[in-house]
Amino acid sequence: MKVLITGANRGLGLAFVQAWLRRGATVFAACRNPGTAQALNRLASDHPARLTLLPLDLGNPRSITALRAELGLLTDGLDRLFNNAGILVGGERFGHLDAETMSRSYAINVVGPVLLTQACADLLENGASPRVINLSSGLGSIGKVSAFTSPSYNASKAALNMWTRLLAQALNPRGILCFAVSPGWVRTDMGGEQADLSPDESVAGLIAATESADEVAQATLLGHDGKALPW
Repeated sequence: MKVLITGANRGLGLAFVQAWLRRGATVFAACRNPGTAQALNRLASDHPARLTLLPLDLGNPRSITALRAELGLLTDGLDRLFNNAGILVGGERFGHLDAETMSRSYAINVVGPVLLTQACADLLENGASPRVINLSSGLGSIGKVSAFTSPSYNASKAALNMWTRLLAQALNPRGILCFAVSPGWVRTDMGGEQADLSPDESVAGLIAATESADEVAQATLLGHDGKALPW
């Protein structure tokens, strides 16, 4: 199994790396600054033949192109792509919204994952039962909106849900399934210490859900427990 994980230096991304290494996979772990990712570098020292660290700035299309070129030197196929990296800008208030925050949220949470999926489509086509897993959020559920909170993040995740469905239309004929998943409320830098789930708990559920999901499940927002959430 060959797996590419973005935002791999901490939180859910790091937990995904650890989980797939335990499963015996070859992991390509991408983050903005691999040289300063201490936990990832320790894992790379422990698994030198199965873990490769790669630089990636999802907000920069040229960085995506460079990552794809480097991947081409390392492998001729990918089995799983986890578009995990994302940003949440806190403190947004109606009346004080700014274009830069909104644009950057969309660039990193939506445009980056879509362009990376497009760039890696040929590698995924060569993979075994290939799957793209886009890390969305329950906060991106339009049906569950009840307050004006983290609007740029929430709206970008709603857009990512739509793009997951669009990508499925483009990639299913090539044998590639695409899923949008919600990790739940997780104890990460984004989720905070009061959250319900540890990263390991969330990731274990997400992997189980997406590994067992069929083509029909592409039409849902899958929770970490495998249950569908409202769009």
